[in-house]
Amino acid sequence: MVLDNAPSWQKTLASEFDLPYMQSLKQFLREEKNQQKIIYPHSENWFHALEITPLNEVNVVILGQDPYHQPNQAHGLCFSVLPEVKTPPSLVNIYKELQSDLGIAPANHGYLESWARQGVLLLNAVLTVEESNANAHQGKGWERFTDKIIATVNERCEHVVFMLWGSYAQKKGAMIDSAKHCVLKAPHPSPLSAYRGFFGCQHFSKANTYLQQHEKQAINWQLPKIEQ
Repeated sequence: MVLDNAPSWQKTLASEFDLPYMQSLKQFLREEKNQQKIIYPHSENWFHALEITPLNEVNVVILGQDPYHQPNQAHGLCFSVLPEVKTPPSLVNIYKELQSDLGIAPANHGYLESWARQGVLLLNAVLTVEESNANAHQGKGWERFTDKIIATVNERCEHVVFMLWGSYAQKKGAMIDSAKHCVLKAPHPSPLSAYRGFFGCQHFSKANTYLQQHEKQAINWQLPKIEQ
């Protein structure tokens, strides 16, 4: 577990890997692999969110819970799946809100990499999961590591939009300084809760308005088309 491909985060986060909680997490993941358990995403993508969105370029943070746990879905960005994988239900609802809010038609895929490349940190609270066993790696140490990531953005960055969808994300985002950043809260986009206020939250337009007010580039939420 190293951050070689995420140099902008290295200075702040490298020391975390020497702490007892991270040593314990490494041991847990080793044992899982030794038991032939399949872990998603592939280890090369555990820190993909940090690799693709440098610390100094973070303008928006979207918090997820843990990775998708079926084959070929998770690749290290919350809510995102690899091209050619069916768009998951929560992301379908995110697309519906995007269309309602900004008139952007739903993409024909669930690959959110273009958001990440524009400074949208797509961060799960837990960075690994066992195949077909949702939340299997909760409470093993990842949460403390991702708390450190959020604290780093809170401290080092200016005028970031945090989109906190659902009670889990809102609790995790409790440390964010709302005087320094924009904190947007809504129910989770899952089919179980989207109708309780996620639909109509207008977070995408609110985010762009805030960024532009602080002389930052608006996010182009329109995803590029991918040939299927």
